Amino acid sequence: MANVLLLQSPPPKLEDVQKKIFDEGAKAFLGKLHRQFDKEVDELFRTRLQRMVELNAKKVLTFKASPERIDRSWKIASLPSRLQNRHLDLGDVSASNTAHFVSALNADVQGIQVDFDDGHCPTWKNQLMAYHNILSAVSGKLPGAPISITTCPILMLRPRAWNMIDHDILIDGKEASGPLVDFGILIYHTAKKLYEANSGPYFYLSKVEGASEAKLWNDIFIWAQNELHIPLGTIKACVLIENIVSTFEMDEILFALREHSLGLNCGIWDYCASIIAKFGTKTQFLLPDRNKYVNMDRRFLKSYMQLVVNTCHLRGAPATGGMAAAMLKPGSIGTDNSSKSIINNVLGAKLKEIEMGVDGFMVYDSRVVPHVNELWKKSSTTPNQIHRIFDVTVTPDDLLAIPAGGVTLQGLKHNVAVSILFIYQWLAGVGHFFYSGNVEDSATAEISRFQIWQWIRFGVPLEDDPARQVTAKLVEKTAANFATHAHKNLCRSNAERKRLTAARYMSMEIFLSRNPPEFITSYLNDNHKFRTLHNKSLSSNL
Repeated sequence: MANVLLLQSPPPKLEDVQKKIFDEGAKAFLGKLHRQFDKEVDELFRTRLQRMVELNAKKVLTFKASPERIDRSWKIASLPSRLQNRHLDLGDVSASNTAHFVSALNADVQGIQVDFDDGHCPTWKNQLMAYHNILSAVSGKLPGAPISITTCPILMLRPRAWNMIDHDILIDGKEASGPLVDFGILIYHTAKKLYEANSGPYFYLSKVEGASEAKLWNDIFIWAQNELHIPLGTIKACVLIENIVSTFEMDEILFALREHSLGLNCGIWDYCASIIAKFGTKTQFLLPDRNKYVNMDRRFLKSYMQLVVNTCHLRGAPATGGMAAAMLKPGSIGTDNSSKSIINNVLGAKLKEIEMGVDGFMVYDSRVVPHVNELWKKSSTTPNQIHRIFDVTVTPDDLLAIPAGGVTLQGLKHNVAVSILFIYQWLAGVGHFFYSGNVEDSATAEISRFQIWQWIRFGVPLEDDPARQVTAKLVEKTAANFATHAHKNLCRSNAERKRLTAARYMSMEIFLSRNPPEFITSYLNDNHKFRTLHNKSLSSNL
């Protein structure tokens, strides 16, 4: 039997929670799961590295002439009734925030993206709280939530992405895989109850890079269903197409998961960040100011969404759009002029997605939900738009047509602020935050810090002052100015000021890195500062 060692003692008041979640059965299941798939996970990282070398050498991505792509006849397995309508999910819902999770469970939406990835920070305490709240909700025992999971929105469980290691668990002497831990614990404790309630288990799969990784997830699903004695095909999963490599393998991804597929989803900022991660050292992939020049009307993103929609619909699968990150002001009920303007902007953007054929999308702010529901009623009389297939042809050139445009000082300041604040919040154990009217998470932090790195690398001139370029000195000054402002207006204690200063210096480190980390979350999760801050209150189990 695999040796599973929890390296952390339970946080205060969570002793019973830890004992219940990581009981002997759960630990045995996690051990078997890791033992079964550990070699494949290591192979996944080798494949990613090899692909990176090949992309640097070949400088091109193309569609494969694969049997899955050429054969137009196959479709994914039919979807259960609760998945026929996926009009609206709430996004970035970390179940570690009990009040937010309970509020989401009571919302008038089809689904909740229960997030262990972009909007969640995986401290040991957060992990335990999130698992506990999910298990309680599924059992009808979460105070304030509906007592039957059948009357809640469906839980779209999003495990950590493959880049995340779980430093709190050793399995056979090796640190555990974050996504396998999340998937293993959630499926072990909830699969039978969700299956019996015709409510799951359903998943979002983040940062999948190509069809081989979709196949690995499919193998994991088959194994888990056999182990837990639930029918094959019960698990359904939606793959987020937030990596440029996956855009060229969407038919193959759907085919690999065809018995378990819940279609594909668009994630614009992670997607843009992946283009810089793969091709960012080449000037033709210089991405301009994202607030001014990067939106769904641009050829590369419009083509991407058209391809996601058409590929899914040809295969009988739903295609979902991204998340509306706009927030109404605190305390607003949506009737003031400022709120009406925000709501109208959200509805305008989402109407464009509906017209492009998406079957649903996400919002963060639940106060926007009634307005979006009304939009769907007016715009579509069917539970989904899978019947809509468009006469469009998308080429590799379309997908890689980076928009023209420059960089503004305001755009630089915004990216610096988002990068520093994301790290500051992560060091506090929080995975998403609010800034300048939007919810920000790791996806916006990724694009923000990657853009700054790229702008420094190419010494891009400022639009508002073409004689000035983006330099390390300008970025350092911008970061220092923001830190001074934040010390006065955001930080309330000496500990917070120290954390803000650390976030500023850590941001500069990745802005200036010769070879920047591909994922900001890996950089932070593996960082001694983060691990020390969150483990000092816990005693080791060693």
